Amino acid sequence: MTLPRPRRVVPAAYRPVLATPPVRRLLTGFAVSYLGDGMSFVAVAWLALTLAPPASAGLWVGGAVAAYTLPGVAGALLGRRLRRLPARRLLLADTTLRAGFLGLIPLTWLTGQLTLPLYATLLAASALLHAWGSAGTYTLLAELLPADQRLAANTLVSSLNFAATIAGPALAGLLVTHLHPALVLGLDAASYLALAATVLRTHPAGAAAPEPAATANRTRLLRSHPQLLGLLALTWLFNLLYGPVEVALPLHVTADLHASGALLGSYWMLFGIGALLGGLTVGTLRRLPLWPTTLAIMLGWGLTLLPFALDLPAAATLACFTLGGAIYGPFVPLSVTLIQQTAPPQHLATMLAARSAVLLTAAPLGTALGGPLTTALGPADTLAASGLATITLATTAGAILLTRRHRQPIRNREALPATHT
Repeated sequence: MTLPRPRRVVPAAYRPVLATPPVRRLLTGFAVSYLGDGMSFVAVAWLALTLAPPASAGLWVGGAVAAYTLPGVAGALLGRRLRRLPARRLLLADTTLRAGFLGLIPLTWLTGQLTLPLYATLLAASALLHAWGSAGTYTLLAELLPADQRLAANTLVSSLNFAATIAGPALAGLLVTHLHPALVLGLDAASYLALAATVLRTHPAGAAAPEPAATANRTRLLRSHPQLLGLLALTWLFNLLYGPVEVALPLHVTADLHASGALLGSYWMLFGIGALLGGLTVGTLRRLPLWPTTLAIMLGWGLTLLPFALDLPAAATLACFTLGGAIYGPFVPLSVTLIQQTAPPQHLATMLAARSAVLLTAAPLGTALGGPLTTALGPADTLAASGLATITLATTAGAILLTRRHRQPIRNREALPATHT
């Protein structure tokens, strides 16, 4: 029996991306780094629990999680000099900063010097350049690959991230039973060192020149490119409306279904699997109208949340949430590809950093709104209300897009050219 060649196993859209050695090395580095971040998803909160007194444990856990994410917003807003750096140096700055400050956590714990304030400070410092690191990631990919291969590359990066959210917490759950959570964070620091070593070996040939100071005004840039402004606003609202789901779903499992945390884990595991498969499937498409597809994703995600209000068995809503993950998964690579196609090359890192800042602010605010909404409406109705609001957002944005296209023909139709393999 003849075994199929590995080349035939890989979909055609991904072959030229994986055939590019620098991109292939970067994807390996991202896989290691994302796995480390997936483990930190558990370890950050677990270490806060071990350090905090029981009476204030909840406050310190919330503070630790916020410290690990929100400082990236300040880094994105205060990065006047960072806008002039090449993508490779942006990514190196983020990876080395995260490796250094996360690495200090196990060191200070081993020496008995780790306190809760110091822990929060180290987490915050490690996250300061995270928005720029994400911007550097996608800008570097845009510099290494032609336009018709970027959606596939963005999809691979996004899929690695989704896979890490499935495998990383599970691995961390095993590790924290045998290792202290501070040491697990040390493994995350080591994963960033591995990524930094990979980035050091990457030298894009056709990188755009960094933007000069005279053109570095982000507000002026957005005004001159209304599609970018509209996409950032749409992304912010979409993630804001997603935020209440993270609050309402656990309460739906415990208060409405009277089930254990195992069922909650099943919801998120199946969501992650669906997102992984959905993203990889869309990434194989050779020609895709990006704006209509992005709006269709938002509409579809909203529809999958509506059945939660119908008092259905858990199996039915599990199926809906899995389908929702498959629909939601392609949103990140599609929105990134839209920015890569629309933004001038010399401003790409700035726009991608703005996108990262948008994501860092919207979801926490949506999560904060989820508490009062769940109290007022109940968990199931909050999930459905989030879906209904998302449907309204998608249809409104679609109507605006159709109106603009009717009034003024758009030069760039956002359709990817055919991939030649």
